[in-house]
Amino acid sequence: MPDALPGHAPLSLAKDKIRILLLEGISDSAVATLHAAGYANIRREKKALDEASLKEAIKGVHLLGIRSRTQVTEAVLEAADRLIAVGCFCIGTDQVNLAAARRRGIPVFNAPFSNTRSVAELVMGEIVMLLRGIPVRSNAAHQGVWDKSAADSREVRGKTLGIVGYGNIGAQVSVLAEAFGMRVTYYDPIPKLPHGNAQSMPSLRALLAGADVVTLHVPDTHETQGMIGAEEIALMKPGSVLINNARGRIVDLDAAKAGVESGQIHGLAVDVFPEEPAKNDDPFVSPLQGLKNVILTPHIGGSTVEAQSRIGEETGRKLADYSDTGATLGAVNFPEAILPARARGARFLHVHGNHPGTLAAINEVFTRHGANIAGQYLQTDAEIGYVVVDAEGLADAHAVLQELRALPGTVRARLLYERG
Repeated sequence: MPDALPGHAPLSLAKDKIRILLLEGISDSAVATLHAAGYANIRREKKALDEASLKEAIKGVHLLGIRSRTQVTEAVLEAADRLIAVGCFCIGTDQVNLAAARRRGIPVFNAPFSNTRSVAELVMGEIVMLLRGIPVRSNAAHQGVWDKSAADSREVRGKTLGIVGYGNIGAQVSVLAEAFGMRVTYYDPIPKLPHGNAQSMPSLRALLAGADVVTLHVPDTHETQGMIGAEEIALMKPGSVLINNARGRIVDLDAAKAGVESGQIHGLAVDVFPEEPAKNDDPFVSPLQGLKNVILTPHIGGSTVEAQSRIGEETGRKLADYSDTGATLGAVNFPEAILPARARGARFLHVHGNHPGTLAAINEVFTRHGANIAGQYLQTDAEIGYVVVDAEGLADAHAVLQELRALPGTVRARLLYERG
């Protein structure tokens, strides 16, 4: 159980004193997971909070849960006087200033694989709809037009699917596409073993030139921003299909619009955009609106009941595990450490700058207090070190905590629990 931050009385908190704030309508499964772990002091909000509102709401909060809209900036972290961890109940963590959180000893967790199936299924549905020209025929039927024709309507079987980015989602799409009878090619700058009969391509250009359908599954990095522009669209097979359910800045939307209008792109599906409304009732504007055989969806690739339930369970468990045992397995900005809880003794967590001699100084503190170190786990990265120490035989665990906090280079020290 976490203690107060430096400058406050070093008190271990009972679980009912640990305050949790969950924003953006996080799934009930998260609350159920936290309740099962003994955490009941939970405040829930259906919407995201702007920076000013979040700076006020986060005061006194120990665990924060968000989705993709809430921005955890350095100013928000500066206002967080009790925060020990952030849970992103989604795949991405771009909405959190990860470096600022790490400098303050705050690990950030997410659920990188929980909505993989949801996104993959959406991709397959869009492939079928676009190759068949369903958006055009559906809109016509809504307007009373009966357009019963096989023109521009094609089967999925036998077509070549090019997957850009062969990570968890790309690989899942690969498996589903082969089950549909598609030939699968993929391009990833990091060598990846193929699933089934998928074939690795030597370059993005080679993939684009040979694919009937191209689907993108890459992160938002300097290298991927704008990776599909006018030049890349010109390389695609005339009349092919393009799908982007990854990140909004990967595709040049004006170039995609020109490709649709010229017929170079037969069908287009986009779920993510460079600029997205902050709230559901804010207006949405895109150059792709009104184009034929184009599917636009409001960033819902991973938004299924099943995916949100899995995300709630996974991220909620990671937050509870960190608060219970100090486990940082799955943290995106923090060294990963895990040590099973012990039935007796005191557990200390220490975050420090990664400097030589720090672990020796920590051990000296315990030696001076006559402690028996029953367990210790240290992990470091280029900037910080994180050590979990189980100690027995301490007369005054809080005095040890104060000395640990006073060590040079200390970012944060906590007494997690003390058991007789």
